[in-house]
Amino acid sequence: MDLLDVGRIVAGLVLLILGGELLVRGASALARRVGISSLVVGLTVVSAATSAPELAVTIGAVLRDEPGLAVGNVVGSNIVNVLLILGLSALVIPLIVRQRLVRFDLPLMVALSVGLLLVSLDGRISAVEGLILFCAVVAHVVLTVVISRREAKSPVHGAGSSSGASVPDAAGEGEEPSPASTGRSLLLVALGVVLLVGGATLLVEGAVSIATTLGVSSLVVGLTVVAVGTSLPELATSIIAVRRGERDLAVGNVVGSNIFNIGVVLGLPALVASGGIPVSNAAVAFDIPVMLTAALALLPVTFTGFAVARWEGALFVALYLAYTGYVVLAATAHDALEGFTAVMVWFVLPLVAVTLIAFTSYELGLRKGRQGLGGTPGVS
Repeated sequence: MDLLDVGRIVAGLVLLILGGELLVRGASALARRVGISSLVVGLTVVSAATSAPELAVTIGAVLRDEPGLAVGNVVGSNIVNVLLILGLSALVIPLIVRQRLVRFDLPLMVALSVGLLLVSLDGRISAVEGLILFCAVVAHVVLTVVISRREAKSPVHGAGSSSGASVPDAAGEGEEPSPASTGRSLLLVALGVVLLVGGATLLVEGAVSIATTLGVSSLVVGLTVVAVGTSLPELATSIIAVRRGERDLAVGNVVGSNIFNIGVVLGLPALVASGGIPVSNAAVAFDIPVMLTAALALLPVTFTGFAVARWEGALFVALYLAYTGYVVLAATAHDALEGFTAVMVWFVLPLVAVTLIAFTSYELGLRKGRQGLGGTPGVS
């Protein structure tokens, strides 16, 4: 470790903050001008843009014959997205989750997580399996845009709706967006993406250099240092989005990034790489199931109250710290691993499960009560 690595990390953080601010400004303005909701922009444009570092790292890892780093990067990034990024975002302000996200996008994220586990059981993601994952993401993007445009034209989603095109912007109420204003939004998005990718690249290079100096395996580096580093664009974008009131964009960014990571970041390299991408037994036995569990844990949190509350965000962050602690202790064969595992298995995880079940039952009861009184349980 030297001062150059520390400088890369600091410079990367600065670029990430600036890039996230520009990307959110451009994407939210573009959503209003083209007539689609911030949620859809987060699920498509922003999620693809903020996943660019993961794609670059994964392709580079495959070309350098580092499959552990490639798989660990994607799996770790998806865990970071749900537990750490959504958790921290919810701590800033409780996140509203729309019904269409729960009915369509979240189930797809879970289905792709299950699919990744199934195709990895034989220790390799083949070209055909990569093509299937990739096609699933393409179909998701097409359906998302088509449904959004259809809803925008529906009378139900009229003026003032969050998914309609009639939301006023800087151009004035009811005015048609000018080519200059649309071009400026696209320029902000492009510049934000460039800064995010550059910042993530600098940060990852510095962090990986420090980690490899300590003798940590490529899978562990991918699951921890690289996963957090390449997920920093999502973190910066989501935190800035919620602070600017774009909570749809924050949630859509995370869910869309997870979908994009599995289908494109892993699917595309598997499609073009000779012989596919090998998957280690450790990833199949532990890390991919943890990724799937994190995706499943988000379902009861969102479909009950259609929100991620602050206490739920705190729980997600605590679970991520526990997972990271286990990975580091296991990688270093630390003496505390056995005691840490026993506490997690016999106390922490059962307590979390009981808490989630209790609060889910409570929220479902409240939801039935609201429906009985003629209230609306969530936002469509």
